[in-house]
Amino acid sequence: MFFASDNAGPAHPDVMAALMTANAGYAMGYGADAIMDEVRRQVRDLFEAPEAAVYLAINGTAANAILLGTMTQPWQTLFCSDCAHIHEDECNAPEFYTGAKLTLVPTTDGKMTADDLRAKIAAEESRGVHGPQRGPLSITQVTEKGTVYTLDEISALTATAKDFGLQTHLDGARFANAMTALGCTAAEMTSKAGVDTVSFGGTKNGLLGVEACVIFDPALAWEFELRRKRGGHLLSKHRYLSAQMQAYLTDDLWIKMATSANARCAQLAAGLAGNNAARILYPSQANIIFFEMARAEHKRMLDAGAVYYVMNGDADKGPADEPLIGRLVCDWSMTEDGINRFLDLLNG
Repeated sequence: MFFASDNAGPAHPDVMAALMTANAGYAMGYGADAIMDEVRRQVRDLFEAPEAAVYLAINGTAANAILLGTMTQPWQTLFCSDCAHIHEDECNAPEFYTGAKLTLVPTTDGKMTADDLRAKIAAEESRGVHGPQRGPLSITQVTEKGTVYTLDEISALTATAKDFGLQTHLDGARFANAMTALGCTAAEMTSKAGVDTVSFGGTKNGLLGVEACVIFDPALAWEFELRRKRGGHLLSKHRYLSAQMQAYLTDDLWIKMATSANARCAQLAAGLAGNNAARILYPSQANIIFFEMARAEHKRMLDAGAVYYVMNGDADKGPADEPLIGRLVCDWSMTEDGINRFLDLLNG
């Protein structure tokens, strides 16, 4: 029972089969393969954006950083939540690719509000040439706390950014999990809600390693291409990225995998809620749970050897009754039986 990350889960067999099919013969490189033409059509249809520029990157850090680099000038500041993925988990890659700084907006349960965002934006451009200028907004969806912005919340944030003439980027590493949790369409969660660019994640949801970069304003396309090449992220044997994304979007595989991961997480959350030893810290709205439990209980679980998850301390060092935070993430391949075995161990 491995709950450390959805990054650790296997790629879906249909994705591996698509790679083997793509491996036959020869294909043009650098995104000129025929499969990419189909992927571009699929993504445009999905987002209801026939003019959108669509590119593939090998990981989420590259997708986020290059998109933000395309949207941002080095004398600007990017606005994001104080627990945004681009702040907590990308080793300053957004700053490296943009040359800009990050301005952090406070959050509740991992989500910033339009009012708090407005206050942060209004506070900038107050020192003329001596201070940073206002740059784009980035929204992490699903948040790093496992919560999900509603469509109204996204629209309120993008409208606030637009009040200042700013664009919005959506970091959708877990895009499918959020979309299925909301019961909406990809377009409703992005362009129809005022989002300008999207990192459309696949790696955390059953792909070997690929993300789509979706740019609704095609005027930004050429700069993105140049930045991707200059940054070393234009893959020569590109068909292996294209094949993964094509399989992902065929017959709603991406939705089926996200729906399964979310269902297993809901099952897990219901079981945790019924256990007095564990306390769930944030609403579990997609495929991630943060919970608090005494060190002794964490140690008992981990020592059993049948489960692995991430926690914020050492199970072997410190007071037995000290509460520690654990994180549980369900991927597409997690089974009902796996959840039941975890809960049996917890309640044992």
